[in-house]
Amino acid sequence: MKYIIGIDQSTQGTKAVLFDGDGAVVYRADVPHRQIVNEKGWVSHDPEEIYRNVIRAVRKAVEESGISREQLAAVGISNQRETTVLWDDRGCPLNHAIVWQCNRAETVVERLKDSGDTVCERSGIPLSAYFPAAKMAWLMENVVSGLSGDTKLHFGTVDSWLLYRLTKNHLYKTDYSNASRTQLFNLQTLTWDSELCRLFGIPMEALPEVCDSNSCFGTTDFEGLLEKEIPILSMLGDSHGALFGQGCHESGMVKTTYGTGSSVMMNIGENFVRSQNGLATSLAWGIDGRVTYVLEGNINYTGAVITWLKEDVGLIASPGETEGLALQANPADTCILVPAFTGLSAPYWKGDAKAVLAGMSRTTGRAEIVRAALDSIAFQVTDVLKAMEQDSGCGLQELRTDGGPTKNKYLMQMQSDLADVKVSAAGQEELSAMGAAYLAGLTAGIYRRESLFSRMEYRTYAPEMPEEIREGKYAAWKKAVSMTF
Repeated sequence: MKYIIGIDQSTQGTKAVLFDGDGAVVYRADVPHRQIVNEKGWVSHDPEEIYRNVIRAVRKAVEESGISREQLAAVGISNQRETTVLWDDRGCPLNHAIVWQCNRAETVVERLKDSGDTVCERSGIPLSAYFPAAKMAWLMENVVSGLSGDTKLHFGTVDSWLLYRLTKNHLYKTDYSNASRTQLFNLQTLTWDSELCRLFGIPMEALPEVCDSNSCFGTTDFEGLLEKEIPILSMLGDSHGALFGQGCHESGMVKTTYGTGSSVMMNIGENFVRSQNGLATSLAWGIDGRVTYVLEGNINYTGAVITWLKEDVGLIASPGETEGLALQANPADTCILVPAFTGLSAPYWKGDAKAVLAGMSRTTGRAEIVRAALDSIAFQVTDVLKAMEQDSGCGLQELRTDGGPTKNKYLMQMQSDLADVKVSAAGQEELSAMGAAYLAGLTAGIYRRESLFSRMEYRTYAPEMPEEIREGKYAAWKKAVSMTF
């Protein structure tokens, strides 16, 4: 039997997931990496650590699963998006990677605010320090300015960095999904945009070649783990991988990935649509010479809110406690949390917003604050879904969900109630790795599309909340959000 390995390099760590010839998960290996946060709140990762962890995770998956190394047929890569890496032609990082959450490039955005409409029209993305263009500009001004003039620069998202190292510093490429998230890629010409590069001060020669998401991106032996190199047959941003893995291949289909942050993504087909309601337009993927567009809203703090409850305020010992505590909370308590710890992203784009805990009373205690934290996740996703309905002109029929927080039945029911839509929570956890692996397996001719996506199982939730209660809760949320500005 042939096996596909899906690498999901995410914000918190790296997963290497083995899939068999039918697309079933055989083994999963996880390796975490450091979250480097300084006194200014800047969030960084060590690119070298991330690369070493990819090799470790793949080795662990292959050796502990017991499969023969000769049975590995292909690789698919999904990656944390927007996190920005700078390295030289020897494959040496020139700085820590700037993580997507990091707001250090806000000064760049402030300087370019008069060009915001041009940036959004060309890239499909509202001007924000969230995206790599501003992060690259910050690196140009604060790192590159101190380098020797003959240093050959390589700017990229994590996919490009991993590919460069996995192919022994030979191949410098990215795919359409990741390129479309840089804010330097023109979504209508499907090329790097010279005007955007000029605005941000990024040399175009320092950007990777853009390829179809199911290209052959070269071959690798994972630092000698394999006797024979195998092809890398897909690269996708992690949210795009989840969209593909969820089977959202038709226009109008929507999924939300609940990770550290969340990506809410709607497939809108083959035509570019510019959002009028604070969303980004991106490319889902490019496959066999044809691209598919998406509307997307990105949220900084969803799963990270649960991490905040545990690690920063000590209200829980483990994420599993949150469901029970939320159900124990006083139903009459009106506490609302707006987790704008690093500003608010879609659909507000307020980088200077501050977090708010509003509506507390004498009845507000541990359980009520935990419930408010879970509710904040559902409220933020609902904000994005409402904007999507306005931009697309169609009502949502179903929201497919994935990620660790979807195990929380309270959260999923609240999501269904607040958004007033059927929620289908995927039973499979490794959706990003699955999407990349499935695309690689399809490209290799190992999988058949008609049978591959029918194996997904879902737990479904239907709206139960009365309309007047739903509207009252949402109005209170909007009032609390207004207090963050």
